[in-house]
Amino acid sequence: MIGLPDHITACLFDLDGVLTGTAALHRAAWKETFDPLLVARGLPEFTEADYNNHVDGRPRFDGVRTFLLSRGIDLPEGPPDAEPSDDSVQGVGNRKNVLVQQIIAERGVNPFPGSVRYLDAAKKAGLRIAVVTSSANGEAVLNAADLSGYVEARVDGLVIAERKLHGKPAPDSFVAGAEALGTAPANAAVFEDALSGVQAGKAGHFGFVVGVDRVGQADELRAHGADIVVTDLAELLGDL
Repeated sequence: MIGLPDHITACLFDLDGVLTGTAALHRAAWKETFDPLLVARGLPEFTEADYNNHVDGRPRFDGVRTFLLSRGIDLPEGPPDAEPSDDSVQGVGNRKNVLVQQIIAERGVNPFPGSVRYLDAAKKAGLRIAVVTSSANGEAVLNAADLSGYVEARVDGLVIAERKLHGKPAPDSFVAGAEALGTAPANAAVFEDALSGVQAGKAGHFGFVVGVDRVGQADELRAHGADIVVTDLAELLGDL
């Protein structure tokens, strides 16, 4: 009824880009953060491909490190409480977080209608539901999108940092989500729009990995480990 194998008893949803349209807001904040650094060094601007390949789905500071490495930029690590104006890995990450919070406050958070319908169907089918996101703003986004009522457990960027979990593409955060629901990975489905996220689902030997293609990267999602790729979760209900 909801497009999953019979052995699946729990759903682990990424947040930005899967349940809500906030991935576009994060992408805008990253671009506004990185472009001045790039322009000052005579390098091309931050692109959507940069976001998809180096930043999307990863914990914030991992995204900073991975992207800067791809452009040959070496910045000091800096302290965790580095000022957003500081040109260090931590400072750049904190700068991005300030920007994304401003953008979310200005534009608001809208869940994808198809995702809300899917959450309704999953809940009615008796499946356990958790959100696993690298964002430190997970709780605020869920509340703003009025989705908190569906979620039994949340593993977000704050939990990942507190528990010192390896971020996506490592499977640790999804494993923690399954554990929070008392479910074995083999009986849990992962829903991800990020290449690093589907890679994490595959690496963790989860029972089913759903790739959500919002930006035209279906082939890449399959190559990184998605068992099925949809453009909207409602497709799994047979309604699209």
